[in-house]
Amino acid sequence: MDKKTLRSEILNKRKALSKKEVFEKSSAIAKQLFSTKQYKNANYIMCYIDFRNEVRTEEIIRTALNEGKNIIVPISVVETRQLILSQLLDYDKELEAGTYGILEPKKEFIREVKPEVIDLVLIPGVAFDRRGYRIGYGGGYYDRFLAKINSSVPKIALAFELQMVPYIKKGRYDIPMDYIITENEIIKASK
Repeated sequence: MDKKTLRSEILNKRKALSKKEVFEKSSAIAKQLFSTKQYKNANYIMCYIDFRNEVRTEEIIRTALNEGKNIIVPISVVETRQLILSQLLDYDKELEAGTYGILEPKKEFIREVKPEVIDLVLIPGVAFDRRGYRIGYGGGYYDRFLAKINSSVPKIALAFELQMVPYIKKGRYDIPMDYIITENEIIKASK
């Protein structure tokens, strides 16, 4: 199955999840994440803000902030297909709908940080295989970003079990995830 067909099929399955299912599965994924040494040892966590039935990240962000961790959120720059990284201090006050309708920091709350400070990346996507390869939304934002960070920084994808597929053809610029956390398990990618 080609990437476009697979992307469409998985997005339709994800869209069919009820709000309650998304909430419950996301909560189970957050609990799994909190149990990992990668999360416990991280000080600067880059975390996406969920959109359209992605694994919800609000609980993760709020918990991390309450624990004194630094949360860094991405801002999409459409013209260059790059991500600007900004530190988030207050989930309730600092965000508004931005690019693609995804919540991003309001202009006055953009606190740019360099990719080098990040010691854990939480990554969204459409589909994943057990080797850690992913299909994103087709913009290449994360592939470009991941190429800039130290390869030792743990890359953890958050995904519902229904987003796991047997095999994803590796693209030239694809950087595999180290772990994929679903509501059922923590998968150590087998590259």
